[in-house]
Amino acid sequence: MNWTGVMPAMTTAFREDLSVDHDFVARHAVWMVDAGCTGIVALGSLGEGATLTLEEKAAILKTSVKALGNRAPVAAGISALSTAEAVKLAKMAADQGCQGLMVLPPYVYSTDWREMKAHVEAILRATPLSCMLYNNPVAYKTDFLPEQIAELAGENSNLVAVKESSADVRRVTALRSILGNRLRILVGVDDLIVEGIAAGAVGWIAGLVNAFPRESVALFNAAQRGQDTSKLYSWFLPLLRLDTVPKFVQMIKLAQAAVGMGNPRVRPPRLQLEGAELRETKAVIQTALANQPKV
Repeated sequence: MNWTGVMPAMTTAFREDLSVDHDFVARHAVWMVDAGCTGIVALGSLGEGATLTLEEKAAILKTSVKALGNRAPVAAGISALSTAEAVKLAKMAADQGCQGLMVLPPYVYSTDWREMKAHVEAILRATPLSCMLYNNPVAYKTDFLPEQIAELAGENSNLVAVKESSADVRRVTALRSILGNRLRILVGVDDLIVEGIAAGAVGWIAGLVNAFPRESVALFNAAQRGQDTSKLYSWFLPLLRLDTVPKFVQMIKLAQAAVGMGNPRVRPPRLQLEGAELRETKAVIQTALANQPKV
């Protein structure tokens, strides 16, 4: 699996009864790949993976793989409360035809490097699939330091990428300094993409791409080519910042609904936005749509 380019952390579409809308999942994945995305990442935080049963996760992966065929790979987010469940999910993803895994630390429990390394390595060694480590200390409490990531990479050949979401662009520089080109580094924070590419990142696991794939691909490509991104980035930043707050799932789904590619339904404990939050989010989206650039 080639961990480069723009890869959406894909949302999970729900019907009115909050069952998974597989027809839309398939259409949404194809729509984003048609716009230039290089693959999709399913079952992550934006995909509301914590609210999905194991059976639902398997079905979503099957739907996504079938929809994209040989056009683009599907990577599965591997997150669980226990190591045993995470390993089971990794094997299931391989069985469903996924080409890669996004490996997370365990939900809730976070301690020292010895335990976190053991958890991650169990997932890495569960299948031969290409793996990307997800470092997001803000959301998951575990912070994989560059030296620790280098240790994992030295002992596990199928660890080939890192999704860096610490929001510190210096982490990209530090990883490059220690590992050179051993790992591909992907930005996991929407409003840090131009800075991340300047520091050496080669991919973007993005959120607003679910609603604005063409703009996302255009911004990424321009930044990679060293072109002037100021105008496009300035337009996009208010939207991209929707991905950096606790209710990012609700906000991104609202953006999808606004462009006619989805609905705002979410699964509890999340609830749809209302009141001032809803008005403010809609205002950001409508202002962006009123000034949408041609790309």
